[in-house]
Amino acid sequence: MGVEIQESPVTDEEFAAMEEFVREYLRASVQNEDEGGRMRWYPWHSAEYRFNHTRNVVELAGKIAEEEGGDPDVVRVAALFHDVAKLDADQDVHAEEGARIAREYLQSHGDFPESFVDQVCRCVKNHSYQGEVTDLSLETQCLIEGDVLDKVGANGTALMLLRMGYEARTHMDAAEMVERVLQRGTDAMERVESETARNIAHRRLKRVKWFQEWLLDEVVAMEPPSE
Repeated sequence: MGVEIQESPVTDEEFAAMEEFVREYLRASVQNEDEGGRMRWYPWHSAEYRFNHTRNVVELAGKIAEEEGGDPDVVRVAALFHDVAKLDADQDVHAEEGARIAREYLQSHGDFPESFVDQVCRCVKNHSYQGEVTDLSLETQCLIEGDVLDKVGANGTALMLLRMGYEARTHMDAAEMVERVLQRGTDAMERVESETARNIAHRRLKRVKWFQEWLLDEVVAMEPPSE
């Protein structure tokens, strides 16, 4: 008896159109704000950063879903929409607003099964849940884990170093700032549950720790982070 192969409900062309919609929505969110957007002076509140973060989460969450047996289509589409309202809604309601936008888009673009739309919107709505990720569906867990992991590793380190300039710090504070990334990674290890996510976090933390040691080894006057 052969194994039934189910066709993906989302074509490459449809996914590309969703991606472009999210990009333009984020850009419009900034343009519609007075003087260029909410908290625009931090780069991670810009449309460019937010869209890059979204693409990273699509990649990470999709990989976790594939390895852990979740539905990659649900997870990838939910990851696309998870922060679509981040720049024009209050933080505590951006997930619900993102779910509303996702539902409106999916119901008006294409002929997606209602069960698929419901799953995607449920993931988006619950991606800010602060309890145990295993309380939620596997697809939502994959999304949360991907979202958390993007703040750990090279991307998180680069942004933390960039933050030094915004806080009028010098490069001599670099080791301390990298320590924040390591702490965030330690927190992430406590938050994620899947083996795939934990393996990714472990690899990323090793690289960040190596970078911090490199800084301390080559910059003679740089002080190690305080305990």
